Amino acid sequence: MEIQISKEAAKWYKREMDIEEDSTSLRFYVRYGGMGGNIPGFSLGVKESIPENPHTSKKVEGLQFFIESNDAWYFDGKDLKITYSRKNDEPQFKYLEH
Repeated sequence: MEIQISKEAAKWYKREMDIEEDSTSLRFYVRYGGMGGNIPGFSLGVKESIPENPHTSKKVEGLQFFIESNDAWYFDGKDLKITYSRKNDEPQFKYLEH
């Protein structure tokens, strides 16, 4: 599994989360509830965190985006692609077969 994130999406996270340091790490984690996720009844959350046992990570615009190994089940052989929607001014998530 791989994380793909556009530069525009990474800039959005920096702006919305008021991140000034390029050494910041953002974790995507599985949470119960929410909409638009890969598995009904679950969705992705994001928070600043230090990687402990990362399954995959990607550095974009100075930010390290990662998913811990204990959340890898949620992707079940799919890649996570995050782009930025100018129309909605928010990131968009896609789960792609690889």
